[in-house]
Amino acid sequence: MSSSSPFAPLGPPTGHRFTLWIVLLGMLTAVAPLTIDMYLPSFVQVEQDLHAPAGSMEWTLSTFFIGLTLGQLIYGPVSDRFGRKLPLYVGFTLYALASLGCALADNITMLCVCRFLQGMGGCAGLVVPSAMVRDRMGARDSARVFSLLMLVMGLAPILAPLVGGWLLQWWGWRAIFGVLVVFGLICLLGVWLGLEESHNTAQEPPLQWGTVARNYRDLLHDRSFMGFVLSAGLTRAGMFAYIAGSPFVLMQLYGVTAQNYGWFFGANALGLIAASQLNAYWLRKMAATTLLRRALWLPLVAGVALAVLALAGWMSLPWFVLGCFVFMASVGVIGPNASACALATQGRRAGTAAAFNGALAFLFATLAGALVGGLHNGSSQPLALVMALCGLGAWGCYHRWVKPDSTPQAPSQY
Repeated sequence: MSSSSPFAPLGPPTGHRFTLWIVLLGMLTAVAPLTIDMYLPSFVQVEQDLHAPAGSMEWTLSTFFIGLTLGQLIYGPVSDRFGRKLPLYVGFTLYALASLGCALADNITMLCVCRFLQGMGGCAGLVVPSAMVRDRMGARDSARVFSLLMLVMGLAPILAPLVGGWLLQWWGWRAIFGVLVVFGLICLLGVWLGLEESHNTAQEPPLQWGTVARNYRDLLHDRSFMGFVLSAGLTRAGMFAYIAGSPFVLMQLYGVTAQNYGWFFGANALGLIAASQLNAYWLRKMAATTLLRRALWLPLVAGVALAVLALAGWMSLPWFVLGCFVFMASVGVIGPNASACALATQGRRAGTAAAFNGALAFLFATLAGALVGGLHNGSSQPLALVMALCGLGAWGCYHRWVKPDSTPQAPSQY
């Protein structure tokens, strides 16, 4: 399991099985945005029903993110040793049971515990599909598949709050978690019936957590891998900074109504989706590293422009919207290409590498959101500065650590 040497990809499923494979992987990767965004409209009602202190629902979000981050670091090595499907069975069983616990919770503490377990279970849907894609494809084809999966990641934040609001209106907040129970069971059924095992574990050594720790240490010292991971993670962190800070900027500073805020948010999500699908098209003609290198200029320019405008006092609604749109759209190109390139050379420890990639991304996202809140001064400056730092950091990490000759350059891979 410690070996990171490349091995021949199995090749993608053929015919209609490829479509089914993409749909199932999309369902699994949608677990995070669905579980986060579907219950957002219910915050006020849950606090009232559970007689919880004002603002305590943020705790349920934090505990979910903690479970999501820690769980990935466990499922990745387990999937390298025991195969890709076993962690999915365990993870989504835990996810369904934890969702049921959320639906039955009678106090905020129980809800927080169950949300933590939801994250610990559902994160299997983030790390294992990435490893399964790597098992079957080289970097260029992997980037194409990740772009297709980004379509789901972009649609889920748009649709989930709408579905959650509808469920809240007709059946109450507990119905939201009831739907997530059903979603978890459907994912389990899909894994059982529709996914083939993609990782041969016959020659894998016994799972030893000392070896796992050394693998994570080796990944930290792999300059090329870290360059790809940090460029993707910091760009996503800028996106989460926008999610955390844009409600105040748009609604409090520029007077956008709550209803119209959804349109602004949806436009950015559509920009991300469109960029990811263009990326899939461009990959037919260009290498993933070429697209990544060019796309990293977008969050850098957009973030720095927002920061300059905010600090100079020249910020206006049109400039803010334009800068954020460009930044968010760039995630649709940077994320798939950076993830594919990071995993391409990781061989038999692809699960561990995918876990490290995902956990670091969510850690950066959490820190970026907290930084926006901690720097709050009643203006758009904190959000603009954090987005600028993320864009600059992503560009700098890539150009500092990813060398032209540090990765294989064969067209089939890059």
